[in-house]
Amino acid sequence: MFKSWIQSSAWKQVCILLLGFASGLPLALTGQSMQAWLTIDGIDIATIGFFSLVGLPYTFKFLWAPLMDRFEPPFFGRRKGWLVLTQLLLCLFLGIMAKVSPAASTTLFAMCAVAVAFLSASQDVVIDAYRTDSLTQSERGLASSLTVFGYRLAMILSGGIAFIWADPVSGNGWSWSQIYIIMSTIMGLAALVSAFLIPSLSADKVAPNTNAKNDLIGFLAVLATVVAGYYFTKIVATPVSETIISPLFPPGADGAVDPNMKKWADLLSLVMGIAFTLPLAWWASKKAKFETLNNSLQNYFSIKGAVSFLLFIILYKLGDAFAGSLTTPFLLKGMGFAQAEIGVINKVIGLWLTIFGAIAGGAIMIRLGLYRSLMIFGILQLISNMGFWLVAVLGKGAWGSFPLPAFDLIIVSLKETSNVDWLLLTAVGFENVTGGMGTAAFVAFLMALCNQKFTATRYALLSAFSAVGRVWVGPLAGVLTASIGWPMFFIISTIFAIPGLFIL
Repeated sequence: MFKSWIQSSAWKQVCILLLGFASGLPLALTGQSMQAWLTIDGIDIATIGFFSLVGLPYTFKFLWAPLMDRFEPPFFGRRKGWLVLTQLLLCLFLGIMAKVSPAASTTLFAMCAVAVAFLSASQDVVIDAYRTDSLTQSERGLASSLTVFGYRLAMILSGGIAFIWADPVSGNGWSWSQIYIIMSTIMGLAALVSAFLIPSLSADKVAPNTNAKNDLIGFLAVLATVVAGYYFTKIVATPVSETIISPLFPPGADGAVDPNMKKWADLLSLVMGIAFTLPLAWWASKKAKFETLNNSLQNYFSIKGAVSFLLFIILYKLGDAFAGSLTTPFLLKGMGFAQAEIGVINKVIGLWLTIFGAIAGGAIMIRLGLYRSLMIFGILQLISNMGFWLVAVLGKGAWGSFPLPAFDLIIVSLKETSNVDWLLLTAVGFENVTGGMGTAAFVAFLMALCNQKFTATRYALLSAFSAVGRVWVGPLAGVLTASIGWPMFFIISTIFAIPGLFIL
């Protein structure tokens, strides 16, 4: 009876919820929670913007996703084996990251964060593939909502309750190091759940029959081009960029170099490095006969409208990503909100509203269909960015506030009454409801484009492009904010949301 229950459709949906939670937990730990740690440690806003690049693995995960499609670990099966392995390694590296100080060892801290992001992106590859392979077409609408539900529940913990834990006045006063140790432990528990409670896929879900040796050599060849791209950026692109940018930022009267010059030069060198690396990686994969990657890409680009789909995937949530890339420094340093208040409004109340938006979005999709849902939710996402513009223009307390009484819920407590800003609550609430709706429709759209023979690689490719905005706009956002200020930053983020709707 137990065996039949864990193979049932209802249990599959429960597992999708649990996997969504496991997927969402590490994201804030290399995103907004990490930004809070960096801000508290005194790291400047432009550097924090560049720290968004630790999320690069999310945009390149399709390069190693073919290995997760092609090879099967010795225990637990094709998808579950990779799932347990990545979660155990996440447990390990989050523990290591907890022991490093951002201010004292910035480079080492960044390297640990990149490792966590790499493992998190790898976990996402296998979770996305497992979800797509295990569900029928009729189950995917509910699964999309449950994925977002679990994902946001995890972010309430790692990106909401964590802020209250860290607040020294109203919260628990724990260090971010202690908080990361807790998150490491939770990932260890997630690995146990994946090993013993998640059902295996049916026997017909087999790996693509490609040359294993060529796939390994191909991956190493692509990896070598990434290293070459790094050194090209460092040795060639950086000095060239500084030469191009320096005339735009003349030295001050005392001969001091304008600090904005270095930030814009770094941004230009990054773009040059990408332009060098991507074509080189494509050429290397062809020469090395990286079959699983090349076959998957060929299979995808045989779809009518494949390029248009990719453009849409990049642009649909670009404005949302641009506005959200520096939300934590904006609220902490720009507007002077306390960590506990941010945790309560932006990370707890806001994320619950995202869950509501995701569930509502799944229900609305049943009636409206995918296209109309994407369009309506996209327009609402665009409008929501103006809420933060209002916060930047009107300022803290413009609409008044109300007191949130102290509480103790065992896992989180508020030691004393904390004010809740009405304007911030309104902006965060609207943004999270519309963002949840848009995400639910977007996940359903990505699953509809997958081929189950190459699910991991195909979904990784598509979701990697969807992460372009979240990762790559960070450096631009940091540099722009330092130059033009917060109100104009949020106006630009609204403009960035328009092209995605045009492509749709």
